[in-house]
Parts: sequence; C-alpha cells; structure tokens
Amino acid sequence: MKAILYIPLLLALAACGVETAGTAATAAVLKKQELEQARQTQEQVRQKLENATQRTQQLADPAENEK
Repeated sequence: MKAILYIPLLLALAACGVETAGTAATAAVLKKQELEQARQTQEQVRQKLENATQRTQQLADPAENEK
C-alpha cells in the first residue's frame, strides 16, 4: 500500500528533474546566442576602430608632407 503512495511522489519528483534539465538547456542556448552576438559586436567595433585609425592616418599624412 505504501508503494502506491510513493509512485505519484516519485513521478512528480522526476517531472521536476526533467523540467530543471529543460530549463538548463534553454539557458545554455540563450547564453550561446548572447556570446555569439557579443562576438559579432566586438568584431564590428574592431572594424570601426580600424577604419577610424586609417582615416586619421590619411588625414595626418598630407599635413606631414607639407612640413
């Protein structure tokens, strides 16, 4: 008789474990997406910085030639 009472309890606990695993998997996918977006943003900023540096050098070069 006690076993019959424990079965629903065990099923409920197992369901909680499945939900927790699903939540963890979802969180991992979201973190991976955030990381990829951060890498893309970092690359865009790096490219913009390189472009700005090149422009600055191009603007400075004519001034150097006049001296």
